[in-house]
Amino acid sequence: MTTPSFPADFLWGGAIAANQAEGGWNEGGKGLSVSDLTRGGILSGTMDAAVDPAAYYPSHEAIDFYHRFPEDVDLLAEMGFKCFRTSIAWSRIFPNGDEAEPNEAGLAFYDRLFDALNAKGIAPVVTLSHFETPLHLVRHYGGWANRQMIDLFAHYAEAVFRRYAGKVRYWLGFNEINFASMLPIAAAGLELPPSLSHAERESRVYQAAHHMFVASAIATRLCHELVPGGKIGAMLNLGGVYPATCKPEDVFATLQARRRTLFYSDVLMRGEYPSFIARFFADNGINIAIADGDLDLIGRYPADYLGFSYYATHTVDVDTPVAGHTGGLGKLNPYLDKTAWGWPIDPLGLRYVCNEMTDRYGKPLFVVENGFGAVDVVNADGSIDDDARIAYLDAHLRALAEAIADGCPVMGYTWWGPIDLVSAGTGEMKKRYGFIHVDRDNDGNGTLARRRKKSFFHYRDIIASGGASILG
Repeated sequence: MTTPSFPADFLWGGAIAANQAEGGWNEGGKGLSVSDLTRGGILSGTMDAAVDPAAYYPSHEAIDFYHRFPEDVDLLAEMGFKCFRTSIAWSRIFPNGDEAEPNEAGLAFYDRLFDALNAKGIAPVVTLSHFETPLHLVRHYGGWANRQMIDLFAHYAEAVFRRYAGKVRYWLGFNEINFASMLPIAAAGLELPPSLSHAERESRVYQAAHHMFVASAIATRLCHELVPGGKIGAMLNLGGVYPATCKPEDVFATLQARRRTLFYSDVLMRGEYPSFIARFFADNGINIAIADGDLDLIGRYPADYLGFSYYATHTVDVDTPVAGHTGGLGKLNPYLDKTAWGWPIDPLGLRYVCNEMTDRYGKPLFVVENGFGAVDVVNADGSIDDDARIAYLDAHLRALAEAIADGCPVMGYTWWGPIDLVSAGTGEMKKRYGFIHVDRDNDGNGTLARRRKKSFFHYRDIIASGGASILG
């Protein structure tokens, strides 16, 4: 009987994004990004034309990680983190996105952050683009539908690879790239007029995706050339999908829905467009321009590993529209419990997805987001008993250990939001993920003081034991 366990070099940690934690939205020479004009979260699908000085933007201060990161890094080290995933805000480095020279103040900020992490033995895992496209690139260039974005991104990637070559080994390209169609502003920097026909809209989305594929290949080449021992992964949302019934039409609809997601990882991991996409393009009137040499470049520089977010699974039947968000794709599964935000809880689904991706790609996997959003109650003595979060964590880590025993090459696990942050989807602080509580509410009230939750000590014990404390 196989006894599940975690490898000795397993990367235990947590993950945040610059736009949900840093704040400092107009400090240190930073330019505007799409997240700076979004008030109600990315699920709103819109952003303001300009910053409204009378409006409250949760991300503008967020949890003030920009100023408070030394304290936060100390707390992560206290938990025993081996790695910490964050993103570089592109507009801190190139405020408009198209400058010839990078902003030194922005580069210096991430020097300080990465130095602080490395000094505590915490390896930075850095996402190059996490829903933070510089606003100028959206409004002036039209986002990733414009081929010029490839060179601009390559210039940005080269600048940060050169600067942090001795400080960051693990990189990721585009956060949840497969959300380009469902969340075009966030994932692809696309403002799509509602007047577009379905074919026009989808053509712009998949043209943008193609340009991001080419940019990813260039970034992989640059990472390998400039970063000693550097590894760069693709990043997708990979909530699982199951057929709603064993009716053949439902089973095939599930296959098609999954293909719509895995198209992105097929290109990035295998280095080629999958055969099934040709019919999808034809049936939907999708036309994209592929320049000479693009496919060769994509083929030569696939991603080194697959990083993915996993929160939930859903079911699909023949009538399910292909739409969704981080919480999942499809319909609710009646066999699963749900979080307060209605997201199904399915630990076995994580094991399922790990096996699915191992069978499909045979490359290292990295669970770079998994977490539990809930309303936390601060007790009279200041403690926070978040037992439901602990139960969610334990169940998913046990499932991950089983996946590793199945033969899945999982290199690490970073809990989403180890410190409370602004919800990407809804712009809330009320929806808390962290092991560390931040005194801030939805209206911006609070001291921003940090407080350890019960889960803080529980995750510390898990890491210290290499997972043995919950495997028993």
